[in-house]
Amino acid sequence: MFRRLSRWAIALPVALALAGLSGCGSGEPAASTATTSASSSASADGGAKEVTVFAAASLTETFTELGKTFEAAHPGTTVRFNFGSSATLAQQITQGAPADVFAAASPATMKTVTDASLAGSPTTFVRNKLQIAVPQDNPAKVDELKDLTDTKVKVALCAEQVPCGAAAVKALDAAGLKVTPVTLEQDVKATLTKVELGEVDAALVYKTDVIAAAGKVQGITFPEADQAINDYPIATLTQAPAGDLAKQFMDLVLSPQGKDVLAKAGFEAA
Repeated sequence: MFRRLSRWAIALPVALALAGLSGCGSGEPAASTATTSASSSASADGGAKEVTVFAAASLTETFTELGKTFEAAHPGTTVRFNFGSSATLAQQITQGAPADVFAAASPATMKTVTDASLAGSPTTFVRNKLQIAVPQDNPAKVDELKDLTDTKVKVALCAEQVPCGAAAVKALDAAGLKVTPVTLEQDVKATLTKVELGEVDAALVYKTDVIAAAGKVQGITFPEADQAINDYPIATLTQAPAGDLAKQFMDLVLSPQGKDVLAKAGFEAA
């Protein structure tokens, strides 16, 4: 779904194998990329003209847009993205993957990086909550969360160790329900793809991903989602190769312009 990040995709095969996490999308790689081109106000970074941003898969559309905005404002600089499961990205960072900014889908995955003293103080910039995603024709006639407990309904969930999976567990616990999924995926994009392809009847994914897949799936709100809202933290990395550019990109995300892009995509204000 997204191109792999070539800077270190060859350098980290062993580390990624140890991570034991599969990728994003319908087989979306754990590290996918979206590269644009532009900036040059990087003299403080010794002439650095590339900033590398590791970001949760659910930020793919919004951060790609913000990357283009950043490049347009900094002619000559490239924003390089690595989108994937926050848990996988955090592990890659702690294992030495070069990055400048980390935007995670949960405080827990950010803590992995801050506990290793690899990031500055994180700032929560948006929040996100779950919806039930079903195919447009909703063949299983899913209307509410308890419908997912029916053994005839094929359900996809994110794995528990990734933020969307942890949120699903919280929501189901809040409802006092037990769901047996037919598949556990390693990030929200991979989970949603199962619905888009008609391989499952329903999935618990973020509201923003349902909006991004407009026309392919429909989203069903449920009250227990309010008990499982995820905060999204962002931080610059302490060993960022392009520290000044990293700060500028983070400033864009936190700016009114950045907040507007995120709000239009369905994210809630922090």
